[in-house]
Amino acid sequence: MRNVYIRNRLASFGYAFNGIAAFLRSEPHARVHAVATVVVIAAGCWYKLATPEWIWVIFAIALVWITEMLNTVIEKIMDHLSPGLHPKVKFIKDVAAGAVLIAAIAAAIVGAVVFIPYIF
Repeated sequence: MRNVYIRNRLASFGYAFNGIAAFLRSEPHARVHAVATVVVIAAGCWYKLATPEWIWVIFAIALVWITEMLNTVIEKIMDHLSPGLHPKVKFIKDVAAGAVLIAAIAAAIVGAVVFIPYIF
């Protein structure tokens, strides 16, 4: 019984990693976020960010990735349910995209607050 539980938990991690890989393969914005993530982490290492700064940077990166992935899921669901143009579907997709924009703006602000003192 315990071995089945452990196997199921490990399998769920596999499904999650498959989802991340599928997201990276299929979505151009995912690849942009991946490059930005690498650049920000490299800059953080270069400037030797303090632990609290790393926490903010990691939180900002995660927020953008999570909202972009959820936006993608919402768009795919809506495209599946309503392949044609529909004003309510447009509203749903626009709001989901707006969430990504808010996350990206917040991440840019965090980046500015953290990195500007190091740069100047």
